[in-house]
Amino acid sequence: MSQSTLAPDSTATTPPRGRIAARFAALKQEGRGALMPFLEAYDPDPATSLAILRGMPGAGADLIEIGVPFSDPMADGPTVQLAGQRALKAGGTVAGALAMVRDFRRGDDETPIILMGYVNPFMSYGIERFCVDAAASGVDGLIVVDVPPEEADVLAPAAAQGLDLIRLVAPTTDEKRLPVVLNGASGFIYYVAIAGITGTRSAEASALAEAIPRLRKHTDLPIAIGFGVRTPQQAAEAATIADGAVVASALIDTLARSLDEQGRARPDTVRRVLDQVRELAEAVRARG
Repeated sequence: MSQSTLAPDSTATTPPRGRIAARFAALKQEGRGALMPFLEAYDPDPATSLAILRGMPGAGADLIEIGVPFSDPMADGPTVQLAGQRALKAGGTVAGALAMVRDFRRGDDETPIILMGYVNPFMSYGIERFCVDAAASGVDGLIVVDVPPEEADVLAPAAAQGLDLIRLVAPTTDEKRLPVVLNGASGFIYYVAIAGITGTRSAEASALAEAIPRLRKHTDLPIAIGFGVRTPQQAAEAATIADGAVVASALIDTLARSLDEQGRARPDTVRRVLDQVRELAEAVRARG
């Protein structure tokens, strides 16, 4: 990934770099927010997962978040937990997720890819090796949900490889805590719209409209809203209030409902998920 160079007299606090910054900058010029759908790598099997990934940009995804399967996903609700279990059963690993990104990059060198996962699998892989391999595979950013800012030094090799470190901000993050959480963040800020685990409740537009301006006082990075964004209307509202909307559990629910009794993909599994991405994207664009 190429990095842009700031002029010596620039006062910007976060220099734009790579695909994530370029995509948000382009969308800002278009006057609309981003849609960021989520999929779990290897759910329900490698081929189906890769087909969904490859189809997402054409269905309207502006950025894509890929979950790395883990046996103890503490931040995730039942829907994503079950997706992770299906993925692990199908052989999902860190190496497998990186291979998916490499396969995707053969046909798409522009759509930003963010890996979401937990530190344990990355530590087992070897943090430095993981960051080198992730960057070489075409990953643009990392969300490591169980590493607090005070322990973020473990992820230092990510920045050295040009990977954006995306930080999570919760409704419970107060004014004193915000500068600590945002220190070292890049790419964008992931605002967790609800307190708790994924997929359990929906975000309220009124609460978001109050929270996002407060967050903007502390950062010039784009802000994407996730956790509790399920419907096209909610995605459109989130992408209007902030700079992007992340949709995860609703898409995984659609995938899960499409599987047969043995948990295998049916012929229409990929189409059903991509049709839902298309509906979300149309709503986001209509509100732009």
